[in-house]
Amino acid sequence: MAAPLELFCWKGDYGLPSLDVDCLTVLAYAKFAGAPLKVHKITNPWRSPTGTLPALKTREEGSISQPSKIIIHLRKQKYNADYDLSAKEGADTLAFVSLLEEKLLPALIYTLWIDSKNYVDVTRCWYAENISFPFNFLLPNRIHGQQLEKLRLVRGDPVLEAGEQLEKELYRDAFECMTLLSQRLGSQKFFFGDSPSSLDAYVFAHLAPLLKIKLPNGKLQQHLNSLNNLQQYCTNILALYFPSDAREAPGHKIHAQPDSSGSDFDNEPHKRRNQILSVLFAVGAMLGYAILTGIVTIKREQPQLKNSRHDDEDDDEDED
Repeated sequence: MAAPLELFCWKGDYGLPSLDVDCLTVLAYAKFAGAPLKVHKITNPWRSPTGTLPALKTREEGSISQPSKIIIHLRKQKYNADYDLSAKEGADTLAFVSLLEEKLLPALIYTLWIDSKNYVDVTRCWYAENISFPFNFLLPNRIHGQQLEKLRLVRGDPVLEAGEQLEKELYRDAFECMTLLSQRLGSQKFFFGDSPSSLDAYVFAHLAPLLKIKLPNGKLQQHLNSLNNLQQYCTNILALYFPSDAREAPGHKIHAQPDSSGSDFDNEPHKRRNQILSVLFAVGAMLGYAILTGIVTIKREQPQLKNSRHDDEDDDEDED
């Protein structure tokens, strides 16, 4: 019997199976396609086979990152949620996925990671509380930097800075994108009828965080909530495919716990090893900081040179 495919992804909260858009995309597609994955929900990307999340561990091709590549591999394994789509529907899928990545994703990055109020009060707070010590001091800032670079890359502006004008442009594009999605969905259960496809996985992954995470600055959320069919669409997918996650109260903060999905990362002896490494890392980091800032200085004692000739004479005199 072939070894099961293993998926490593960010853990969830707020009634979502994961808080990360890319992880949500893969989780949703796997559910839609019926792929039997062993899921490891973790809070440290360095614990995945690729050092990033999501990551799919396979027997044939090693470990794979990026949602598109993971979906391609699942299709090769005969888990294809787009099997019944026509050529036109396949083309529509590519067009709408491009629209999501160009118009909605930049605004989503901005509202979660760049908007100062949302980032400090919600995003950074969640990651700091759920990532184990001492990485909770390092990873949120690292991810923030990665998301900012991603936004700059999408916008084609290497010196992009947050501001009122940028926010206005991003949100305008996002509002147009969500409105188009709402019009395309209409009264259908999914975008191409009664069965979900890869397009549904991408749309759900981009909309569900906006629906469930409560943000102080919620302009995107307000627009999504005004589109009743998209709101109901996300709620239905959560109830049908992620019922255990959907039952959790929105906004409930889950602190780091041993993985209940079959992962043994936080079990003994790994737990003891991780605790020891965390303490050593923290001590090293604090000592390095203290030395760099001058709190602690290292003095080198100069060796005292003795006049060996005089010493020898003194010794001879003592012997006499």
